[in-house]
Amino acid sequence: MKTSFWDGRRVLVTGHTGFKGAWLTLWLHALGARVTGFSGPPPTAPSLFELARVGELCDDVRGDVRDTEAVGRAARDAEVVFHLAAQPIVRAALEDPAGTFATNVLGTAHLLDAARDAVVVCVTSDKCYAPGAGPHREGDPLGGADPYSASKAAQEHVAAAYRDALGVRVATARAGNVIGGGDWGRDRLLPDLVRARESGEPVTLRHPDAVRPWQHVLDPLAGYLRLAERCFESSKYAQAWNFGPDGAETVRWVVERVCERWPLDVRVVPPGDSVEAPALRLDAAKARERLGWEPRLATAEALVATVFWHDSVREGADARTVTLTQIEEAS
Repeated sequence: MKTSFWDGRRVLVTGHTGFKGAWLTLWLHALGARVTGFSGPPPTAPSLFELARVGELCDDVRGDVRDTEAVGRAARDAEVVFHLAAQPIVRAALEDPAGTFATNVLGTAHLLDAARDAVVVCVTSDKCYAPGAGPHREGDPLGGADPYSASKAAQEHVAAAYRDALGVRVATARAGNVIGGGDWGRDRLLPDLVRARESGEPVTLRHPDAVRPWQHVLDPLAGYLRLAERCFESSKYAQAWNFGPDGAETVRWVVERVCERWPLDVRVVPPGDSVEAPALRLDAAKARERLGWEPRLATAEALVATVFWHDSVREGADARTVTLTQIEEAS
């Protein structure tokens, strides 16, 4: 990353208490940025945000993206905005579809309305694409069959409207399944494996043969940072971008790699629904060719880094130090 670009830059990170948001806030602080974080109530332990004391390194603001006035205050002086605040869980969206649309879609509109003078990187998801054979490219049709996927497709449309009709310098970033240390999110594979290791309880797989583009958290974050820099240089970069690995692996393959280091009791229990797409793949050729971005870690290496993070912190290492070390090694 261009350290001189970020030194002293006023940056807003929405969703800074979440997994990716905490990693990004730590990285931006290390680059010299003046970071404001905007999120709802602090997460309950364990969380990377709490363990790495991320709130000490930024202006830690509490608010809701559904609150237009709160969003406006947070975004007032920002030069760059990374919009990560979201309801990020597929199954939670089935339980509360209206709340998911309010947060993911209207929250994005509120943010873009408040940040019209800033460069915005709006983080959506690989699930924004309509089901298809893939690998998905940026011009493919949008729209998923479940509420979460539909909300991510709608985010893309909202961003495009603000960009094309109102001139906002907003780029959207579509990443695959992100893994790394400090993730304890609900209904996510690696956090489920971490919890199973801590508790000794069996871990249940719902879709063992589902294929996903797994990648270490630092790879898409490097893409977001580079994308923001390019958008500052020219508004022509304000468009949609995929950030994904070269290939994709099954859930079963990932679990087998982790079990080589953590002996776990793994059981397969098919779910009562089939809302999850059987396979998702991303084509990130555009980011490689036009941004000069490349994934640094293969999936197996990303799993090693994730296991190392959790083993180190479990054995008493400082979570912030371990995280910043991995950021430095990947930079």
